[in-house]
Amino acid sequence: MRAVRAHDRDAPVDSLVVEEAPYPYAGEGDVVVKVRAACFTPGELTWPASWVDRAGRPRSPVVPGHEVSGEVAEVALGTTGLSVGQRVIGLTDWNRDGTLAEYVAVEARNLTPLPADVDPVRAAALPMPGLTAWQGLFVHGRLRTGQSVLVHGAGGGVGMAATQLARDAGARVLGSGRSKSRDLVLELGAEEFVDLEQPAWEEAVGLVDLVFDAVGGTVLDRSAAVLRPGGALISISRPPTVRPEDGRAMYFIVEPDRGHLAQVVDRHRQGRLRPLVGSVRPLAEAPDALRTKSGTAGKTVVAVA
Repeated sequence: MRAVRAHDRDAPVDSLVVEEAPYPYAGEGDVVVKVRAACFTPGELTWPASWVDRAGRPRSPVVPGHEVSGEVAEVALGTTGLSVGQRVIGLTDWNRDGTLAEYVAVEARNLTPLPADVDPVRAAALPMPGLTAWQGLFVHGRLRTGQSVLVHGAGGGVGMAATQLARDAGARVLGSGRSKSRDLVLELGAEEFVDLEQPAWEEAVGLVDLVFDAVGGTVLDRSAAVLRPGGALISISRPPTVRPEDGRAMYFIVEPDRGHLAQVVDRHRQGRLRPLVGSVRPLAEAPDALRTKSGTAGKTVVAVA
């Protein structure tokens, strides 16, 4: 099969090539997915997990990308819940070869069915931002109808998903970012836009029940001050160092989850959540896409099949 592979951990993006690679092995609990479309996270080749297996042993070359939509091509012995030919979408394991390939082996529990009326190219942009937003808002943040949430970085991929999901859940949403993001953030459902380029942005926020941070830095440090008593400060950028006096603060990394992803896909299918696709590139151009910033809002999708 054809796949994008990085050969040098010290210079990962410079060592990217599209080449012939072995067909993936499906162990117990796995399926092999014929990839229709895939996405990647900028900088993922700098993650330690991208270069070792679950036991910490080095592995090279590696196939990047961890978001996939496609069809089940093979079901391993002992795997249940999916069948050959079924359309699926998922977020794959960091410690295994990824999705920028014609085929990928994935734990079946990391995949959820993709309805026939959902475009697989657009759907490939859902798993990482959609799951991250869902888990940050509802699992860790415990957001409820009628509460208020401040989404830092609302113009980014995760922030856009969080803004839409929170608004759909009946929360009052304030979206923050740079001024150029204002129109997009308001269009996605934020009630107010908070310009982080203004020195006293906290005054525009007041007090909220939840802060969902995708920015980090001093923005994260200053966010504890805008929480109501008992509120939650949830970050995907780094562990909070300034914690609220009366509330919770935590950092988390998204985890593949079939049930959570099914909720995300269902909302997309109903038109309540739309991923923003910046560009669609063929597999042959994936190394270049990994090397360069797209220059457009939204995720880069690699159309494989």
